[in-house]
Amino acid sequence: MWFKNIFIYRLPVNAAMTAALLEEKLAIRPLQACTGLDKQSRGWVSCRGDDRLVHTANQQILFALGVEQKLLPAPIINRFTKERIADIEAQQGYKVGRKEKKDIKEAITEELLPRAFALLRTTYAWIDPIHGYLIVDAAASAKAEELLDQLDKTLDDLPVKLLHTKKSPVAAMTDWLAGADAPSGFTIDRELELRATGESKATVRYANHTLEGDEILAHITAGKRATRLGMTWNDRISFVLTEQLQIKRLEFLDIIKDESTTSADTAEEMFDSDFTLMTGELASMLTDLTEALGGEEFNVL
Repeated sequence: MWFKNIFIYRLPVNAAMTAALLEEKLAIRPLQACTGLDKQSRGWVSCRGDDRLVHTANQQILFALGVEQKLLPAPIINRFTKERIADIEAQQGYKVGRKEKKDIKEAITEELLPRAFALLRTTYAWIDPIHGYLIVDAAASAKAEELLDQLDKTLDDLPVKLLHTKKSPVAAMTDWLAGADAPSGFTIDRELELRATGESKATVRYANHTLEGDEILAHITAGKRATRLGMTWNDRISFVLTEQLQIKRLEFLDIIKDESTTSADTAEEMFDSDFTLMTGELASMLTDLTEALGGEEFNVL
């Protein structure tokens, strides 16, 4: 259980979230299989393939949203639609009009949906009640917002907010590259994106490239700002920090995974060990990263 890309949200200060309460609420909206003309179904699923919708370890809470979606590609619909139109035109001896073509396409879609394959995807989330975090493991904001929307419906309004810091990631990352030392506990890796602030939005990207020297400084002097930066925390976690304060391409280094492997004998113990290590390390890293960005900004609407 290792998260790959995370969005960081803050729970309300007075949120009394417990695993038992969350389990009770999630059980009201479990994932139901798509039936009939349903194109998509959303609901809560087990994190581990058992009957429990909530998993806890070391006071940390893990849960997951399941989304079942019918696979009905547009080329398939179009092929059947063209065949149906050709049959109608051959029988009636005149061309099918635009409105009738649209109606035929809709009818074909309804006919094919019950026979379509369904794909299940899962989005995981972790609640840290100690530090007040809600962390969603998603690469795209749409997936994170999908989970939050379902959670809001399930819990009858949970006003979470994205984490905001006093110093923007763009300003901080640019300063670190321009000569200020990397923040304590962090090192700068070999990945970078710089973008101009003017209308051109000119962008320069570096991958597996040293970020020292006059070339980077010249871009910054010309007005470009860092929008993505590869970093490593305490030789334990590497990641890419984005301008929106999203953490992408999380990689828990061997020193952490070795600790997990040596402390577990069964698959169940391994899952608990992985989750406990991941949440403990990430919570500490997020605390240090927030401090490196000037501390948390609370007065954001």
